[in-house]
Amino acid sequence: MAVTGGVSLRATLVSRAATSAEATAADVRALESNVLTTTVDRMASWARKNSLWPAQFGLACCAIEMIAVAQSRFDIARFGSEAFRASPRQADLMIVSGRVSQKMAPVLQHIYEQMLDPKWVIAMGDCASCGGVFNNYALVQGVDKLVPVDVYVAGCPPRPEALLYGLLKLQELIANPSARRRS
Repeated sequence: MAVTGGVSLRATLVSRAATSAEATAADVRALESNVLTTTVDRMASWARKNSLWPAQFGLACCAIEMIAVAQSRFDIARFGSEAFRASPRQADLMIVSGRVSQKMAPVLQHIYEQMLDPKWVIAMGDCASCGGVFNNYALVQGVDKLVPVDVYVAGCPPRPEALLYGLLKLQELIANPSARRRS
């Protein structure tokens, strides 16, 4: 690309065309390389996927692994999720980590209802996903009986890397609107 007096030749070619009939193929290519087009939905999905704010909802041993994800070794901040929120009105992601008792079930539902749309849920660990080794009357056999779950992270407890992988899968779901669940 030639530079004349500090101004690139490509820029001057595009600005010289007075009408669309005068524009050459080179002018059109130069203009296309400087214009970004997208839809509002794709832009919103991109922004949502890169700035998830999780709600603090650690219930049992899986909560220790969820806390480890926010530390410097695993650094969930590189995915835009470093701000764990104590208020459900400021969060758009609920990570349910650990077993959910029958007494805790209404609280979990209430917190989920308080979250603003769009909202997502990750069931972290076997207890949150399917009840785990605790098959009794006191525990909910899977958090998906209470709230819609987007991503399941298996393990007892799952390693922090598994939660980060689940977060990446959730980001893929958010970026692809046709693959999202509707609740």
